[in-house]
Amino acid sequence: MSGTRLFCFGYGFTASALGALLGPAGWSLAGTCRTPEACHALGEKGIGAVPFSRDAPLADAAGCLAGTTHVLLSIPPDEEGDPALDCHGADIAAVRGVEWIGYLSTTGVYGNTGGAWVDEAAVPAPTGGRGRRRLAAEQAWLAFGARHGLGVHVFRLAGIYGPGRNALATVRRGAAKRIDKPGHVFSRIHVSDIAQVLAASIAKPDPGAIYNVCDDEPAPSADVVAHACALLGVAPPPLTPLDDADLSPMARSFYADNRRVSNARIKNELGVALRYPDYRAGLAALLAEEAGGP
Repeated sequence: MSGTRLFCFGYGFTASALGALLGPAGWSLAGTCRTPEACHALGEKGIGAVPFSRDAPLADAAGCLAGTTHVLLSIPPDEEGDPALDCHGADIAAVRGVEWIGYLSTTGVYGNTGGAWVDEAAVPAPTGGRGRRRLAAEQAWLAFGARHGLGVHVFRLAGIYGPGRNALATVRRGAAKRIDKPGHVFSRIHVSDIAQVLAASIAKPDPGAIYNVCDDEPAPSADVVAHACALLGVAPPPLTPLDDADLSPMARSFYADNRRVSNARIKNELGVALRYPDYRAGLAALLAEEAGGP
């Protein structure tokens, strides 16, 4: 993999998981972060990082992107659009040798299916502003790729969990709630499985492709919390009806949509075998890692 360079607009949780796969294979890793402090922390790990925001674009975009062969986009759109595309789309298009571009979107673009299964052939119907902005960003990046002859790929991610960001951590903080909304399920995905899906796409690019990235088992959030409590040997919090739960407007908005998301395409087209096909496997592995296990 000599000569391969990944540049991530938004070198955060998911990008770091992908970097952990690619770095040992000899990739050069670089990207943006929100603050100088975060960039310094990445620099100590050997990752070339620079601050970026819509209000403070890259001062030397050509220099930052020089030699880039792969681009990952994980910054969410704002009210004006996609910051990376608006500020630096032309700079990305000017880089010679870009082989792959990945845009991290959300399964929220599908909206509410009433609990029915949905796959990539479905027409997106987002119900909220965040989902509509994500869909617009997807379409903008795909159009950008077609216009410039660049291989843009869209990854619709389910709820992400992983080290430090999971139901175990929420239970330990005393912040876990078991919301009772009969028939309601969420899809989710371990961050390391996102990384292997992205790596599989990099190895087998298909410009314009859209992939759902989720595990095999959509499940009620209350079940996940109860399982985390069982693993930790603590009593689960009581079930609380959604209407009685003291949730933030954003947290409550996630209960507006109910869908089961199919992951068949990442298996059939990319050959992905999930390490953590359900939340039970994922939480057990996280607990073992915390205890110093394999």
